[in-house]
Amino acid sequence: MCFTKTGWRSGPDRATGGLATERLGYIGHKERSPLGARVHDGRGFAVRRPSSVDLLPPISALFGGAGDARWVAEVGRAVAIWLPVLVLTAERHVSPATAVLAGSLFAGVWFLTLRSAFGAVPFTLGPTVPASVGTLTGLVVVSALNFWLPFPAMPAATIGLMTISVFAFSAFWEAVWRRLIAAKRRVLVIGTSSWAAEVAEAVDAEPETPFRVVGIVDDELEPDAEPDTPLLGRVADLSQIVEAQRPDLIVLAEGNGSGRALDSLLDVASSGFRVVGVTHLFEHAFGWVPLRHLTPAWFMSILHLHQRTYSRFSKRAVDLVVASIGILVVAPIIPVIALLVRRTPGRIIYRQTRMGEGGKLFTMFKFRTMEEDAEEPGRPVFAETNDPRVTPVGRVLRHTHLDELPQLWNVLKGDMSIVGPRPERPEFVRMLENTVPFLARRLLIKPGITGWAQLRCDYASDSESTADRLSYDLWYLRHRNLTVDLAICAKTFSALLFHPGR
Repeated sequence: MCFTKTGWRSGPDRATGGLATERLGYIGHKERSPLGARVHDGRGFAVRRPSSVDLLPPISALFGGAGDARWVAEVGRAVAIWLPVLVLTAERHVSPATAVLAGSLFAGVWFLTLRSAFGAVPFTLGPTVPASVGTLTGLVVVSALNFWLPFPAMPAATIGLMTISVFAFSAFWEAVWRRLIAAKRRVLVIGTSSWAAEVAEAVDAEPETPFRVVGIVDDELEPDAEPDTPLLGRVADLSQIVEAQRPDLIVLAEGNGSGRALDSLLDVASSGFRVVGVTHLFEHAFGWVPLRHLTPAWFMSILHLHQRTYSRFSKRAVDLVVASIGILVVAPIIPVIALLVRRTPGRIIYRQTRMGEGGKLFTMFKFRTMEEDAEEPGRPVFAETNDPRVTPVGRVLRHTHLDELPQLWNVLKGDMSIVGPRPERPEFVRMLENTVPFLARRLLIKPGITGWAQLRCDYASDSESTADRLSYDLWYLRHRNLTVDLAICAKTFSALLFHPGR
């Protein structure tokens, strides 16, 4: 049996598996970072043991005590911010006060954005996107200062040059930084069942993972059961194994007997080593949730995120602003698209019932991309890549995602959000909810035009691909915030420009 992100078909009972993750949380954190109990570097976990740099209070408070690599990365970004400001100050004779204020704003917005992003964005999104958003925000703020600064304002040409310079230096430093810290974090996997070997296999199978499994500590595996990942010993010998291996991160792969390892884990954690549950590992390292490790307790821990009035209000406000601006921007091309769609017999706007927040049904609008009678009444068919029912014009619209522009009206109506899970047809939900666990839980929030699962997966046409998408939807359900939404929107635009197509 091989571990997969959608390994919900087999394995231990979901009612018991994974409880150790929620009980243990993040063992070994002796102080909470400004982000809470999670402390990350730019590529996933901050898994390095404390060093002399961590003992400096200002650095520890600012960067969350993530260590040398994080400190070097942030200093590099600060240089990327300040250097073009100083150069342009000398070249363009910009007021020193303006340059200092601009640099401070850049740095402040940059650091605040990064600090919030590191708490929720997996390394698959990367720090570049939130950093770029922070830089752009700083540039907008500085541009607005032109209207009320008491000293000579910054010329528009200078602002443009600063924009180019900051992004150029940022990209350069990001490349250098990634090369300097390319060494993978050493991970020790602990389990009292075959799950330990499965987790090790899943980590090693990810081509972009920043981790490397150095060994397994397990009471049930035979020495030759996992030749690619050595079995280092038993749970009773955990302290000696940890001292010999000095891993950056210890992962508890929960099994039926994982509670027997608790005492040994507490001893190891008290020595300064970081211990995390397997669910946390996959959430923060890979950006998806392993379904068969989930429990009702996992969902109970996130309910409060969706019951906060200010969170719902702020997301709704952003949706209204973005949808309104989007409709104004695309208004000139709507008639052109309508004329092209009208070239084939049928309606211009396709209306279809979808399932929204809380299971509420709503009518979703899209430009028609298929033949008028693409489905027989009462016999829904999954859409698929290169669907033969798609018209020539519809193929172009799907390739560019222009067929989804009418969904901006759904956002204005409140049926959908800009970012969220894909809205599914109720027929498909009823068909799959008995075979895909927790499928209905994705309806805790509004569906979205774009989303984390939409970026990571193709069309879902069966139970396995639906579970695959669900693993990403549940990650977004747990970690959604404004920074994550901005990062997803940025990656969506990037995908539309450089990797279009469905």
